Amino acid sequence: MKTGILLINLGTPDAPTPGAVGRYLTEFLGDGRVIDIPWLPRKILVNGIISPTRRFKSSAEYKKVWTDAGSPLLLYSQELTKKLQTRFEGEDVTVELAMRYQSPSMDSVMARMEKANYDRIIIVPLYAQYASATTGSTIEKAFKIISKWYVIPEITAVSQYWDDDMYINGFVTRAQKFDLESYDHFLFSYHGLPERQVDKVYEDRQCSNHSCEDEINEENKFCYKATCYATTRAIAERLGIKEEDYTVCFQSRLDSKWLRPFADEVVEEQAEKGAKRLLVFSPAFVADCLETLIEIGEEYDKDFQEAGGEKLDLVPSLNADDDWVDALESLARKRMV
Repeated sequence: MKTGILLINLGTPDAPTPGAVGRYLTEFLGDGRVIDIPWLPRKILVNGIISPTRRFKSSAEYKKVWTDAGSPLLLYSQELTKKLQTRFEGEDVTVELAMRYQSPSMDSVMARMEKANYDRIIIVPLYAQYASATTGSTIEKAFKIISKWYVIPEITAVSQYWDDDMYINGFVTRAQKFDLESYDHFLFSYHGLPERQVDKVYEDRQCSNHSCEDEINEENKFCYKATCYATTRAIAERLGIKEEDYTVCFQSRLDSKWLRPFADEVVEEQAEKGAKRLLVFSPAFVADCLETLIEIGEEYDKDFQEAGGEKLDLVPSLNADDDWVDALESLARKRMV
């Protein structure tokens, strides 16, 4: 069967300038699944407050990670796409890359895929843990585009893969390059979400009632908080890290009603308890980007040292390494049977 594999990452500004960053923030935060409040208040908040004020600070931060070739997240994603394509050499399979926000846009990439007349398309959002604001938004956008096609081929969308052995082993392998015994504590930092968004997963609208920190069950299997904790347990178990030696936390919050504990506060608390060395994992990001390289690698390291710690290290993400390509090839082939 003629197959198209579509990798979709969240997105990045086209340039580290206030204008480009503002356009990115406006599109990203204007998504009703990202800021899930009514349209008019969301538009006023994003277009009138967040984007105009944050574009300058965010632009300065993007300049720190920007390379001569462009955004790290985009470059890793492009390299990943090229490597994955080589795994299907000699087969009627084409691997495409799109971003949920900005370039390359889902509209332009999927217009090209429509013309290719595939028998089947496999959509792989590059987020291991399901969240409405990431995977949900991405799949919804893809289906909206496809719904306008006259001919719709067989469509498969991968909703999450946090429990995939090869994905888990990717972070285990990277952590094993560090002297784990030299660290006083380990943090597993995931991108934050408003509490109301995980509450919406449940009929009773209360995530706190569903053992999300302790187990995966039939009710919480699509809860972002539950899968973050489950991802952590899987990595920690394979590395032999005891439960009392690690903390799950959440970064990049917009206000106080987001998932707790907050990563920046945990970093300072560990220093105040006497920890001198911290090792941080960020498994929600499969490519290093602003949130890992700057927020964790630079800002949290600075906060930790100012609070009395000595060094905070970051476990690199999967990026475009061969074992991550292996994992994506496996995920795709399982859906090509």
